[in-house]
Amino acid sequence: MTNGAHAHILEGRVYYSFQGLQDTGRDQGDDDMELSRSAAIKNFRDFIENFEVVFGPDEHTKSNHYRNELRRTSHSGYPVLSVDLQHVRRCNTNLADLLELKPTEYLPLFEEAASVVLRQLPAREVGDDDGAGDDNARANAAHQDVQVVLFSTAPLDQSPSMSIRDLEADRVTKMVMVTGIVTASSKPRHKATRLLIQCNHCKGTMSMACKPGMGGAFLPRVCNLSAGIPGAEKCPVDPFIIVPDRSNYVDQQTLKLQEKPEDVPTGDLPRTVMLVVDRQLCHTATPGTRVTVMGIYSTFRGKAMDKGSAATLQQPYLRVVSMVPDAGDAHSRFKFTTEEIQEFQRFAVQDNLHDEIFGRIAPNIFGSEKIKQAVAVLLFGGARKTMPDGTNRRGDINVLLLGDPSTAKSQFLKYASKVAPISVYTSGKGSSAAGLTASVVQDANSREFHLEGGAMVLADNGVVCIDEFDKMRPEDRVAIHEAMEQQTISIAKAGITTMLKSRTSVLAAANPPSGRYDDLKSAQENIDLQSTILSRFDLIFIVKDPASREMDLKIARHVLDNHRMAGARSEAMEENRQDCEFLKRYIHYCRSQCSPRLSEDAEEKLAAYYVQIRGEARGAAQREDTDSPPVPITVRQLEAVIRISEALARMALQPQATMAHVEMAIQLFTASTMDAVKSGITQFDVGNESQRGQLHRLEDKVRRRMHIGSVMTLRRLLDEMVGLGEAEPMVMRALV
Repeated sequence: MTNGAHAHILEGRVYYSFQGLQDTGRDQGDDDMELSRSAAIKNFRDFIENFEVVFGPDEHTKSNHYRNELRRTSHSGYPVLSVDLQHVRRCNTNLADLLELKPTEYLPLFEEAASVVLRQLPAREVGDDDGAGDDNARANAAHQDVQVVLFSTAPLDQSPSMSIRDLEADRVTKMVMVTGIVTASSKPRHKATRLLIQCNHCKGTMSMACKPGMGGAFLPRVCNLSAGIPGAEKCPVDPFIIVPDRSNYVDQQTLKLQEKPEDVPTGDLPRTVMLVVDRQLCHTATPGTRVTVMGIYSTFRGKAMDKGSAATLQQPYLRVVSMVPDAGDAHSRFKFTTEEIQEFQRFAVQDNLHDEIFGRIAPNIFGSEKIKQAVAVLLFGGARKTMPDGTNRRGDINVLLLGDPSTAKSQFLKYASKVAPISVYTSGKGSSAAGLTASVVQDANSREFHLEGGAMVLADNGVVCIDEFDKMRPEDRVAIHEAMEQQTISIAKAGITTMLKSRTSVLAAANPPSGRYDDLKSAQENIDLQSTILSRFDLIFIVKDPASREMDLKIARHVLDNHRMAGARSEAMEENRQDCEFLKRYIHYCRSQCSPRLSEDAEEKLAAYYVQIRGEARGAAQREDTDSPPVPITVRQLEAVIRISEALARMALQPQATMAHVEMAIQLFTASTMDAVKSGITQFDVGNESQRGQLHRLEDKVRRRMHIGSVMTLRRLLDEMVGLGEAEPMVMRALV
């Protein structure tokens, strides 16, 4: 009986692990408990049968909501009744408090009351949808157990916090509600709800009830079934065996819930909690799904704690009673009021809408207007499409920033991760292929393998910001090829073969191999990335730090003003924060409400432009005497311009991308990707006048050092020139 509670069943004793289901302060057979039990069932029945919802344009039409819902779900064979706890509180405050404080006692009574109501429904209501009904339908309904899925449209009164970090010891056995991301899911198992056991000696049988969640039942060691039979021989110790084919089972699945990245305090690790779902809640969430979970906070003793730890140490978990996936294309936590929708529509019809949105992108960064436009179209995204053959075309836009250090590349990534409704920020050096995509992990308790989603799975329908993209190992970069174009992640490990969704936009920042962008090198040498990964980026920006006195003065004044005014202008800071929050909500509204398509004249314009840029790419390859340009121009780039046009139309909440949107998209694409194609020097054009003069001077110096017919190793010549104060890349270029 250590760490357990007992219940007498047919004169035998059954031992359970503690799940908060026993009331240690009262006797189980007390008459007051029976009276409160019957009163609770009566109150629950009254709520199901009599609660009415007002609807209709005149708001005078009433309907018995939960009674009708119960009748509809009875046709499936697995009746489920979804109940809003706020409706229960509106009818009976005391009943709602009991569900929050003692859910292990009163939630089974709620399900029992729902089953009673279902059995008492008239035959015409339990039958077919046309109300005909038959005896078989009524007979099936009489044996159905109803699962009550209890959710809440408002924070709980007894536990208002919805953070995993606030799950403390005083909330054990109480109802809690938390939000997060499902990062891992196990294979479903079959949990016994009632076992039939048989004595091997006297062949007597008895039924045992098993507690839900991680709680189980222990077989009694002594058989008392033959105690009342005269002359019966006493049964030995441990005579019972389980009869599997006469026991009852339900499906059960284990999930891992992790804090949302935007809710984790800076410097802290994200917290996780284990979830246990059963019956119809199984298979409702996959890794990467954002959910709001309501459940009973419970504990159990796991196998991992058996080695040397105290018997009182328990592992917490959440026995789920409802799990609501976040709906919408971006973030379901945004629920828009009528006033907000009207404000968004007024904002969308102003004349200078695009300039207004571009101006709100990273206002603390000076210049870089084209990059701000690229970040804006990435946040809004194009329209996702499903083809007649069932294949999908991505609508998310990928952007690469490549260039000199100290050009605010990382600041753009930080801003995008802050404004995007869903975002994950990571660094290429600290990211592996499994961390970006998905991994297979072995559970410490069950020893089973389960999936854990990586950054690109957790940011589904959002943005992944990858800094130091060039520092990633090549094999890790290859792992995200499928996620960037097909927007899926295929896994075939440890006997698990599956496919996860990864509908994300990628904003990456990288430096050239030498650290700075070298104008004396070809574009192929500066962009040290494979063409397979480059073709998946819709916009590629070469970010340079030009030596211009006027520009340096403007940037210096802008930076100094930011430092001088930091923390002093509270009104300006508050206005900036409000602009950021408004933009985040407007992005979510546009992504969820608008899915534009190209107009016919815009299609003609894009077709002609694609033929033109293909010719320019071939010309650039011929000038560099190579077979292909450094940045390939393929059909993916044509689709990139389409996505940019749709994103510009989505900003204005327009259902069609017009010629104006296509022309803006072409300008942005020309200033980014096409500029990268033409970047770098060629054998016909060597930098500016000063660089050409420096090359001629170096050529003369090399001729004086080496007369005709002399021999010297390249390394020795380079070392001598570097010792004289010359730059090694310039010496190499002069030798070429």
